[in-house]
Amino acid sequence: MSVSTFSSREFNQDTGRAKAAAHRGPVFITDRGRPAHVLLTFEDYERLSGGGGSIVDLLGLPPGVEDVELEVPPMRDLARPADLG
Repeated sequence: MSVSTFSSREFNQDTGRAKAAAHRGPVFITDRGRPAHVLLTFEDYERLSGGGGSIVDLLGLPPGVEDVELEVPPMRDLARPADLG
């Protein structure tokens, strides 16, 4: 894997070359000499982000439970007057 660096100006002038470089590895895009952005292929992004599964997948629930409604009871007033006596 190779890492490439493009200035913002270079990136704006030749996005095709930056996209081609992203197939070989991450592309750092600098702003005034400092890294500001990273260009990745979508496949690399999915691999790094864990695939972005649904909340049902992330919780490990069986298929079909995404249609279950969650009933949340109303909040009770937990505040009570202080007993200073």
